[in-house]
Amino acid sequence: MIELKNKSPKLLVIGDLMIDQYFWGKSERVSPEAPVQVIDVDNESNILGGAGNVINNLKVFGAQVDVISVIGDCKNAHILYKLLKEINVDTQYLVTENNRITSKKSRIIASQQQVIRYDRESTDEISLKSQKIIINTVESIVQNYEVILISDYGKGVLTENLTQAIIKIANKFSIKVLIDPKGLNYSKYSGAYLLTPNIKEASYATNIEITNDKTLKKAITQLKKDCKLKVSLVTLSEKGIAVYDNAFRVHPTSAKEVYDVTGAGDTVLASLGFSIACKLNIDDAVKFANLAAGVVVGKIGSATSSLNEIIEYESSLNRSSSDFHIKTPEEITILSEELRARGKDIVFTNGCFDLLHAGHVRYLEAAKSYGDVLILGLNSDRSVSALKGPNRPINNELDRAYILAALEVVDYVVIFDEDTPYNLIHKIKPKTLVKGSDYKGKEVAGHDIVDELVLVKFYKGKSSTKTIQKIKQGH
Repeated sequence: MIELKNKSPKLLVIGDLMIDQYFWGKSERVSPEAPVQVIDVDNESNILGGAGNVINNLKVFGAQVDVISVIGDCKNAHILYKLLKEINVDTQYLVTENNRITSKKSRIIASQQQVIRYDRESTDEISLKSQKIIINTVESIVQNYEVILISDYGKGVLTENLTQAIIKIANKFSIKVLIDPKGLNYSKYSGAYLLTPNIKEASYATNIEITNDKTLKKAITQLKKDCKLKVSLVTLSEKGIAVYDNAFRVHPTSAKEVYDVTGAGDTVLASLGFSIACKLNIDDAVKFANLAAGVVVGKIGSATSSLNEIIEYESSLNRSSSDFHIKTPEEITILSEELRARGKDIVFTNGCFDLLHAGHVRYLEAAKSYGDVLILGLNSDRSVSALKGPNRPINNELDRAYILAALEVVDYVVIFDEDTPYNLIHKIKPKTLVKGSDYKGKEVAGHDIVDELVLVKFYKGKSSTKTIQKIKQGH
């Protein structure tokens, strides 16, 4: 999906805006007042939810985005304005209704698990006045956009009259409308380019229980006919995405690990919209959506997936595990920026690691304990020879890198050729630098770049040099 890099199409998002609030903490006791957990909250965050998560995803991809929605005149609305401005999204097309509550969903997370969620919102239909304002706005600006995305969360913004009006206006100017649907009344979406229902939603909409490929094909075909769609699509969770235009096919999922499906539907809508706006055909767009969703479900909370993450993820699917974890200095520079942006604490260590032994593994386990991601700088063959003599290393740099990359505790390996890893550390900018305890009282290259220098004790009795001596002695 490298062809999507540096693309900046313009998309219009219309739908239910909301705030996703997260309280992060830990639970170590039960309340004396009732048999419930007590959560000690460490952190609180507010992020865009609903149609806002679609916008977030699009902005991370690099798209230009405008938004139309209806919100209340309340404290939550002020938070929403602030969140949109933080990502440089214009709020001029937001309509305010005084008696409306801007949606806010609050979640308490303990030990990476959602404990409870509570909502505060309005779900009644927006006024006829608000609908007229939106219709007039769409008529005046629609030609500025490649694609329109409608994110329906059933909170009252997307009435049947309004949704049909938007679709008719867009079709008049050959602007594709992609919709994440809600509820049982799919007639309101008639004439759209495509919808993104899941299996359950498609079953309800067509009155066909989807249990196998036969019933799936029947439902997706009927959905296309009933809703007068150009493309019929059904998301299949861990099985991928089914597509029907002139033929039926299923694109399998790209997810390797699933931690949280929150916001996965938003990511699918955003990634389809972005890729179609970039002129990808429907099959390539679906493949991109699968990759983006695969990245998102591997994170906790409503998340986004950047193009770099998606490219990296796609690469990981096509390479062996070890090969994937071996990076060039240029690749690790970009990846480190991504990791820091995601709030990951990077740990760096380096060494020759010739003839890997238990002492090495214990050392690396200790190093990893100081952060989230361990990046290992590996001395090249030339630099090992300079340090250890002309008969070293025993194993060449590629073999050493491959073995180290296979270790669960090592996230990435980078080979460097300089006498010290200073330049590499400067590129990575880790939070923590780990070295062996033999560096106590010595100058450590890169200590001035990191937040923390940690010296770890070596495992006694283990070293590559001693192993080589034993081999020479015939032991």
